[in-house]
Amino acid sequence: MTKKAKQSSFEDALNELEALVEQMESGDLSLDQSLAAFEKGVALTRQCQKALSEAELKVQTLTSADGEPEPFDDDA
Repeated sequence: MTKKAKQSSFEDALNELEALVEQMESGDLSLDQSLAAFEKGVALTRQCQKALSEAELKVQTLTSADGEPEPFDDDA
């Protein structure tokens, strides 16, 4: 997957999560709709957290203890 696809995926998930929060905060959803939105929100949050963790790992991989950049496999 390319960097652009990963970024878009993260951005899309974050935008969808923000929209869900707005819907839930509006108070216009039924209980069932709210539970479904909450469940989707939890899944989107996990997806975003995973993407951020992967990005953090790449930054750590690129920076060695002596401050010299290290190459990494973009497919990892």
